[in-house]
Amino acid sequence: MPEGPELHIAARFINNTAKLYKFGGAIEKSEVSTKNPDVAWMADEYKIVAQTRGKELKIFLTDTKNKKSTTHLLLRFGMSGCFKFCPVNDLPKHAHLRFYTIKSKPEMALCFVDYRRFGRWEIEGEWGKDRGPD
Repeated sequence: MPEGPELHIAARFINNTAKLYKFGGAIEKSEVSTKNPDVAWMADEYKIVAQTRGKELKIFLTDTKNKKSTTHLLLRFGMSGCFKFCPVNDLPKHAHLRFYTIKSKPEMALCFVDYRRFGRWEIEGEWGKDRGPD
């Protein structure tokens, strides 16, 4: 089960990747991820920033053209959740949440990969009440 340090490393991975690539379009959920909500928020181009607190990770999404258009996702990794960055034509089988790059060749995706499907996300979710700052 990913612990605090693994989630901190995942947040650093997301932030470093987001500095190098531009993301945009729809955020896609896999067809088999039935317990998690669809992410209806969309922008032509958006900025991604991740933060962690304990065993929770928040991904903040901000439209680069309209700074007031924002949302965030609160993720709990479950037993085997992680993030991977891979080409769109070679997505991992268990990539349950996908953020697509724009203006990059080859087209890439930042994916929340969860082999056991115990990971969860909430749209506009707040930190757990029993989570202290890191």
